[in-house]
Amino acid sequence: MMATKLDKALKRELNVNGERYMLTISPEGLKLVPKGKRKGCELTWNDVISGQAALAVALTDSLNQARS
Repeated sequence: MMATKLDKALKRELNVNGERYMLTISPEGLKLVPKGKRKGCELTWNDVISGQAALAVALTDSLNQARS
């Protein structure tokens, strides 16, 4: 089976815990924003591959725990 090359943006709507989000997967990376908004989480493929995305998640979690 051949995979389809990702050469343009692909958008899908997600429902997470009762809230709607738009997920855009593009050749540059991915972006997740609340439905009807413009700002959200954005990751480049380089960040995902290099582990920077995991590092950012771990840092955010540790900061949230420190505030609690």
